Amino acid sequence: MIDGVTREVWLHRIVFVVLAALFLFFRLLPMGLSAPSACASADSWCRVFAWLARMPGPDLLLCIVFAWTMRRPDYLPVALIAAVVLIEDLLLLRPPGLWTALVVIASEFIRSRVALTRELNFAVEWLLVSAMMVAMLILYRLAFGLVLLPQPPFGFAMVQIVWSILCYPVVVFLSRVVLDLYKPGMGEVDAHGRRL
Repeated sequence: MIDGVTREVWLHRIVFVVLAALFLFFRLLPMGLSAPSACASADSWCRVFAWLARMPGPDLLLCIVFAWTMRRPDYLPVALIAAVVLIEDLLLLRPPGLWTALVVIASEFIRSRVALTRELNFAVEWLLVSAMMVAMLILYRLAFGLVLLPQPPFGFAMVQIVWSILCYPVVVFLSRVVLDLYKPGMGEVDAHGRRL
C-alpha cells in the first residue's frame, strides 16, 4: 500500500508531465495568422489580433518549474526537469541541451535556497524568479552569439520573458488553489524523512 505522502509526490510529478505535454502540444500547433487575406479589411482590431498572434507567449513550463521548485522541491527531481525540457528542446528544434542546462542550473539554484526563501514574501520571490529568467535569456543568447548561430531579435525574446514574468503570479496562484501547492513549514519533512 502506498502512503499518502508518496502518492502526493507521484501525483504531482504525473501532473507536471501532463502539463508539459499539453503546453508542448499547443506550441507545436500552427496557429499563426500567416495568410495575407486574414486581415484584408482595414479593421484596426483585426490588425491588433494579427500582431498579437505573431508575438511569443509566456514559457509556462518554466514558470511551473520555478513555482513548484520554490514550494515543493521534492515534487520535481532534477532528472525529471532535465528529461522534460530536453524533449521540449528536441521537438522545438532548439540546440539540444542548452536550454535544458540553463533550466536545470536555475532550478537547482532555487532549490538550494529554499530554506532561505521560505520566509520571504511573494514580491521578493517574484523578483528572484524574474532575475533568473532574465539571466537565463542573456546566457542563452550569449551562447548563441559565441558560436555565431542565428537567433530571433532581442526584443522578440524579451517579450516572451516579460510575458513569463507577468504569468508567474498566475501560475503560483493556480498551483496553490487547484493543486494545494504551498511552501513547506519549518521542520516539515518529505516522504524519506529529509527536512524540506
